[in-house]
Amino acid sequence: MLTINFEHMSLSKGDKVLDLGCGEGRHVISAYMAYEVDAVGVDLSFDDLKISADRFMGFSEPDNEKKSFSLSASNALALPFSDNSFDAIICSEVLEHIPDYLSVLDEITRVLKPEGIFAASVPRAWPERICWALSREYHEVEGGHIRIFNARSLRNDIEKQGFDYYRGHWAHALHVPYWWLKCLFWRKQEQSKLIAAYHKLLVWDLMKKPWLTQTLDKLLNPLMGKSVVMYFQKQSSAPEYHGEAN
Repeated sequence: MLTINFEHMSLSKGDKVLDLGCGEGRHVISAYMAYEVDAVGVDLSFDDLKISADRFMGFSEPDNEKKSFSLSASNALALPFSDNSFDAIICSEVLEHIPDYLSVLDEITRVLKPEGIFAASVPRAWPERICWALSREYHEVEGGHIRIFNARSLRNDIEKQGFDYYRGHWAHALHVPYWWLKCLFWRKQEQSKLIAAYHKLLVWDLMKKPWLTQTLDKLLNPLMGKSVVMYFQKQSSAPEYHGEAN
């Protein structure tokens, strides 16, 4: 299930792509599969990186010298890469977990090449507020969401780093009711037949991509898409920017 749409990133042969906070590898593996690029995934969780590495084994092309894949356990506040290392950076559903997200944006700016592409996604504010209202555990669990972003404010923060916004969209509208149900029945969610049935629907949609649910998701995304996705291009000479998280 991809949140970032690679078609909006204009990836080219030979590009070096960073998936910052890659989790279990959905974007970094997909970039490797779809393009002749050097795909790099970083995350703090060794467990997630292990899952990502295991998943990648089914898609590896060891004899294809036109692409590469690598994973690293790294802190987003101090990335182990030199300045201007990457042509494109993905940061999907990560910034809402990090207290000092502005320092993460500093690091993204540092390691992205001038005129490079940055794609960011965070949970949309109003569906997220309902999740918080329905369940305290949803956002207080270890590693949970520590803030609800205002998309316009986040866009402004990124533009202050020396980026030009050029496209945006929403994603995963059909997932919103699923998370509301999980929050509503948080302590009994594993026993909920309703949640299990909805999860089965989402898996069916993901695997089969039927016209009905795919069309419904696209129609509902502007109204209730769970994620807001924004695409930026770094300016040729981006100014340094340091700020304090709100």
